[in-house]
Amino acid sequence: MPSTLLTKELPSLTYAATGDRFDQSWEAPLSILLGLGRAAGADFVEFFLERVNYISCLAEDDAITSISPSLSTGAGVRVFRDKGDCYVSTNDLSFAGLKAALEKGLSILGLHLPAPNSFIPEVTLELMRDYASVKGKEVWLPACSSMREMGELLLDATTHLNRKANHVQSRRASYFRDWQEVLVASSDGTFARDIRLTQSVGFNLLCADGENRASISKRAGNTSDPDFLRTWNAEADAAEVAESAGKMLYAEYVESGTYPIIMANQFGGVIFHEACGHLLETTQIERKTTPFIDKKGEKIAHESLTAWDEGLSPNAFGTIDMDDEGMPAQRTLLIENGILKNFLSDRAGSIRTGHPRTGSGRRQGYTFAAASRMRNTYIAPGDYAIEDLFNSIDKGIYCKKNGRRQCWSHRGVQLWGRGSLLD
Repeated sequence: MPSTLLTKELPSLTYAATGDRFDQSWEAPLSILLGLGRAAGADFVEFFLERVNYISCLAEDDAITSISPSLSTGAGVRVFRDKGDCYVSTNDLSFAGLKAALEKGLSILGLHLPAPNSFIPEVTLELMRDYASVKGKEVWLPACSSMREMGELLLDATTHLNRKANHVQSRRASYFRDWQEVLVASSDGTFARDIRLTQSVGFNLLCADGENRASISKRAGNTSDPDFLRTWNAEADAAEVAESAGKMLYAEYVESGTYPIIMANQFGGVIFHEACGHLLETTQIERKTTPFIDKKGEKIAHESLTAWDEGLSPNAFGTIDMDDEGMPAQRTLLIENGILKNFLSDRAGSIRTGHPRTGSGRRQGYTFAAASRMRNTYIAPGDYAIEDLFNSIDKGIYCKKNGRRQCWSHRGVQLWGRGSLLD
C-alpha cells in the first residue's frame, strides 16, 4: 500500500480479494482500512472475517427427523480509543461495506474520517500466518461425512440402543459439524488465518417402566478429524448408555444431607471450569463480578491444587492454533499450589485491567466482539492416590460424570454426566 494515499482517492480504489477463501489477496484492502482508522484517531483497529459451514443431524428412533444446515459469511470491526471500544459487524465484505462498518465504529467513539486531502498512514501487516495451509486444513470440509452418511450412521446408532437397552421409550442420536474459516488483521500488524473443525456426536436414551423413568445421555467431541463420525464406536457407547439406564431406572433416591464429594477426572474439570474458571477471566474483572479481582499472588485454594488452561492438546475441544484475535495458542498457569498466578485475558481485558493477553480471545461469531474465555482446563495431578480419597470417606458422593449442561464456548461445547452415592 502506498504511504502517500489520500482519502479522496478511496472511492476510486478497487481490489480483487478472493471471494471464496481468505488468502493473501486480502492484505491490500485491509491494510488501507486499518490505516484509515488510525488516521481518524483510533488507537487500535481490528478486522475479523469469518466463513461458517455448519450442519446438524438428528435421528429419533428409526427416522431422521431433522437436518439443519447453516452457511454464513461476515466481518466485524473493533475500534479502540483509550480504554473505550465499540464493535460493528456486517455481511458485506466489499471494500465499501467494510469501510462503512469502520466509519460507523469510528463515529460511535466520536471519531470521523479525515478530510479529503489527508494522508492515510501505512499499516504494514506481517507475512500472513496461515495455519490452515501450513497444517493441511484445506481438505477438512470435503473430507467430512456427507448428509447421507450422517443419517445412515445415526440410524445405525439408534438401532444399537434398541438392541442393548430394555424398556425403551425413546432413543435419539445427534451430530453436528461446525467448519469455520477466520482471518484477523489489526493495526498492530497482526495478519493471520485459520480453519477450525469442531464436531460432536452422542446419544439420549429415555427408558420407562411403570412410574420409573431414566434419561441418560452420552456425548463425544473432537476437533480437526474429518473421520470423527466414521470412527465413532456407537455400539460401545450404546452399551454404556443402556447399562446406565438400566441401573438408574430402579435406583433409589439419594438421601438428602451434606456429604463429602469425590469428583472423577473429567467431571472435576467441569466443576472447576464453572465454579472458579470463569471467575479468572478478565471479562469478569471488567464487570467486577469475580471475588478474585485483587487476589493475584494470594492463596485462593487448597495447597494441593494446581490448575492450568491451554489450547495445545491434540484434538481436544478447546484446542486452537490461534485465538480469535490472531494470538497463537499457549499454556497458562492459573493456580499453583493454591496461589493465584494468572488471569485469562483477551485484548480488551488486557487494556482495561493490565493483565497480559493469554491467547484466550474468543467469539461466538463475527457479530460478536472477542471476550476472554477458557480453552482446555485441567487440574494437575496431586499427591493422593485414588484409594486414599475413597478410604478417607465413610459416606459421600462420587461424581463420575456431569448431568447434561451447556456452557457457552467458541462453538457451543456441551458438558455431560451423573453422580452416585457411596457407602
